[in-house]
Amino acid sequence: MAIDDVVSALRNTQFDVPAGSYESTDQELLVRANASLITPKSVLNTQIAKNLWLKDIAQVFFAPAEAEDFSVLNGRMVIGLGVLRKSGANTIQISTDIQKRVAEINAQGQDYHLVITQDKADYIRGALKEVLVTLVIAIVVVLIVIALFLGRIRVTLIPAVTMPISLIGTMAVIWMFGFSINLLTLLAFVLATGLIVDDAIVVLENIQRCRSEGQKNLAAAVVGTRQVFFAVIATTLTLVAVFVPIAFLPGQTGHLFREFGLVLAISVSISSFVALTLCPMMASRLLTDKPAKETALIRMGALIRNAYVKSLAGLLHHGWLGGFAMILILAAGYFGYTSINQELLPKEDRGQIDIFMVGPDGASLSYIDQQAINATRVLAEYQKQGLITDIHSIIGRHDKNKAFISAKLEPWGERDITQQALAAKLSQQLKGITGANIRIIQPSSLQQRGGGEGLQIALTGQNYDDIFKAADAFAQKLQQEIPEVEDARVQFDVSQPELRFEINRQAATDLNVPLERISQTLRIMVDQYDLVDLSIDDLAVPVILAPAGGAIKNAHDIMNIYITNSDSELIPLQSLVTLKEQGIAAQLDRYAQRRAIKVDLGIAPQAPIGDIVNQINTMAQSLPDNVGLEFLGEAADLQEANYELLMTFGIALLVVFLVLAAQFESFGLAFIVICTVPFGIAAALTVLVMTGQTLNIYTQIGFVMLIGLMTKNAILLIEFMEQMRSEGHGVLHAVTHGAEVRFRPVMMTVLATIIGAVPLVIAQGAGAEARVAIGWVIVGGLGLSTIITLYLAPLAYYWVVPYVPLKTDADKVLKGQLKDIA
Repeated sequence: MAIDDVVSALRNTQFDVPAGSYESTDQELLVRANASLITPKSVLNTQIAKNLWLKDIAQVFFAPAEAEDFSVLNGRMVIGLGVLRKSGANTIQISTDIQKRVAEINAQGQDYHLVITQDKADYIRGALKEVLVTLVIAIVVVLIVIALFLGRIRVTLIPAVTMPISLIGTMAVIWMFGFSINLLTLLAFVLATGLIVDDAIVVLENIQRCRSEGQKNLAAAVVGTRQVFFAVIATTLTLVAVFVPIAFLPGQTGHLFREFGLVLAISVSISSFVALTLCPMMASRLLTDKPAKETALIRMGALIRNAYVKSLAGLLHHGWLGGFAMILILAAGYFGYTSINQELLPKEDRGQIDIFMVGPDGASLSYIDQQAINATRVLAEYQKQGLITDIHSIIGRHDKNKAFISAKLEPWGERDITQQALAAKLSQQLKGITGANIRIIQPSSLQQRGGGEGLQIALTGQNYDDIFKAADAFAQKLQQEIPEVEDARVQFDVSQPELRFEINRQAATDLNVPLERISQTLRIMVDQYDLVDLSIDDLAVPVILAPAGGAIKNAHDIMNIYITNSDSELIPLQSLVTLKEQGIAAQLDRYAQRRAIKVDLGIAPQAPIGDIVNQINTMAQSLPDNVGLEFLGEAADLQEANYELLMTFGIALLVVFLVLAAQFESFGLAFIVICTVPFGIAAALTVLVMTGQTLNIYTQIGFVMLIGLMTKNAILLIEFMEQMRSEGHGVLHAVTHGAEVRFRPVMMTVLATIIGAVPLVIAQGAGAEARVAIGWVIVGGLGLSTIITLYLAPLAYYWVVPYVPLKTDADKVLKGQLKDIA
């Protein structure tokens, strides 16, 4: 008999159809015709043909579906359950609720036990705790620095009051905007700690200077505030002009830093308002005309200020030294940029190491399971040492030749090795497993495409054979010439075995055999066929038709199968098909509407992705003309982020320049301020190279912030020098005296910002890598750039300002022209 006879009989096991309705005098009755079979015994008694029942040729039984994938936790088979967060939901709240519910279920004493193997909220909780501690330390340290500089505890009460008011006001505004308190908003608060006292320091220091000159308390408060009013407004607008573009970066970088940029913009806006209102009021009541007690710190500050003024005077008389120093600084910056490693994100210790395994094409589930067992044995050694708590394996997910292993590490404070160091050890040990291609994945905060999986590229073209030849040669070249590339796997391999049954259409037509019947028979005898669903107790139970074990031992057994034609005649399959065994590619990829072959590069755990990308771009010039190169995953994100940040950097410079030009009513003065920025960036790059940091999203955001901080210091100097020039003083006197007067507030504001960022540099624990990266830009970059600004801004002013007309001159011209009209 033929297979399709069995198929026809089994399709009728589910027979439950509506037959209309019957209306009587009092009611309407629905009519259904039901002849469904719902037990294995009734299915066995299904008649196939005359004197032939299903029980004569088959076995029928209830059974679970064959496993296509499974999970293993610490060597035991488990059922895995994933919980996905909805967009906008709070990860920590979800984690807390799930942990509570899991505890309730486990307390019921069931014959199963729930275990949380992976919780992303653990990292977030740890990072939030560390950032909060950093915030508290930053506030305390900044207040101590102010107290030491001012030399009076009473005076320190003023910034001690204005700082929390600014922070609380910022929190109120971000609550109104619907922002959440997360890692980046808290990081913004840490950075804002030093910024929000800057305006208060400038106002307070100038009022104190007026008091020391003999002015009464109210007069000193009014005059002192009025003298720095323009400088405070100018610096605030400049900082806002820098921070707001950060908030509107495109792509995932913009999504990541939107709240970060707005929090900084809001905080400096509120702090300037508080500095110009509350600070003078409190100063008029708390400041006295008694000189501050001369301490060692004050004497040291005076010595440093005098040395600075003398050295600046010497530089003004020997301007060529300044030009030579500029060349050296720019050269150091160029060297730093060309030698610094680039990556999308700093390598973060998230307390988790993932391993992705791919076996040969066509490998079975049991094969990749054995390879995963070999890998977990390596991990088990570290589990015994107390470094790993859980090892969770997922075998066969998506493809039978793939496995995913997740190792959860001990909390950060309970282990003496970082995630990166452990990953480097595992990378060497897992090389001994040759039965599968292995990638160690280190998750990142962005969860970017392919993040942590190494580096992926795609070669594109019109013909797969040509692309494969180019990809194979290019992969070997990359592995040979780039030391950081440990292996290169071309994801195009014609090793997937395939049995190809070529149907003779003419023979099928001549013998009156439908093509669908041939394909149906092959599917049943080779694998299994889902025929129909039976409705049993509100459950849909599929009826699966499959060959009995041992019925098909090789391809030639399939050729001996018979198929019935449309005339119910038995036709041997071998008279309709020819058998061909061949290898094929497991999948055919496309990218940007072109045929593509991916190349998966395994790189060393600490290798700089940016440098490797640059080397690949250089080597890609040797590819054939008909083959193109595209970066995928993290490399593509890196290029996209670099472009977005470069665009934001340019926009920030342009906006700051226009804001300065509008405030000073002079393009010349705006140019003097903005010309200090490249030298500050060069200094920051030098610091990053010296401290072993990389150029990543966080450090690049720090560079954008540095634009605002540097221009802020330059404004404090240039604005007072311009006041002196407007009063009739010569340029040389305006420069030297202005630099001397503004040296103290500049140094106080810079030190407040730097000291406030020091806790970031020494950060440890969850998320420390990101905080350290941006911290070094602020601490080291701002420190060096301030020294540069203190000399370069006055020197540039001394060179350029003789060609810049005074604002008072323009006012006189305007009054004269208006007088002529009148």
